[in-house]
Amino acid sequence: MNSSESSDEGGRPYHHGDLRNALVDAAATLAEEGGPDAVTIRAAARAVGVTPTATYRHFANQADLLHAAKHEAMDRLAGTILDLLASEKPAPHPAEAAVQRLAAAGRGYIRFALAQPGLFRTAFLRPHSGDAHPSTEISAILAEAPPYAFLTTVLDDLRAAGWLAPELRPDAETAAWAAVHGLAVLLVDGPYGDCPDTERDRLINATLGMVVRGLSGGPASDAPLNAE
Repeated sequence: MNSSESSDEGGRPYHHGDLRNALVDAAATLAEEGGPDAVTIRAAARAVGVTPTATYRHFANQADLLHAAKHEAMDRLAGTILDLLASEKPAPHPAEAAVQRLAAAGRGYIRFALAQPGLFRTAFLRPHSGDAHPSTEISAILAEAPPYAFLTTVLDDLRAAGWLAPELRPDAETAAWAAVHGLAVLLVDGPYGDCPDTERDRLINATLGMVVRGLSGGPASDAPLNAE
């Protein structure tokens, strides 16, 4: 470790073994507390206890650090979904199990948005044209979103189980994601932000129920979608 990584601006020794990961964690904490605008090179360096110069050895600029925070936020979002799914007893039938995973994905997504609005906003921050990681290919953008990969697998399972008709499979990810993401934004930053818990849960269940019924082609579903 060189001298620029060994101490902060006041000379305090740096004790971490992996500076890059420590900076990513710091950036995620900054995003959690203040959203993407709070993620800066100087603030992350100060939080870890190193000089900004040391940070530039791992991140080219603020946009590069923010991109790393965006990845971390996405990973934590996916973790919330998986934790919720792990807490449920799997349904015995393949189609019911896939519907259960679909509902868990939607519920975990919204739960993360409500609990961590700063990270949620960071996870879906659109890169500026001058950022270090611009992308105009939708496949490249979606490849960086673990929840999308989870949703794709669930939809493939629904099709294999006969719940989702083959003609409804194309672009089903976009429809399902748009419904859940839209509700999350309405709850976090929109007019539903002040809803009582019971009304919020009713809206979540109604949205997830519509997604499930839409993917099945229309008939009502008996899948358990009750709020916790």
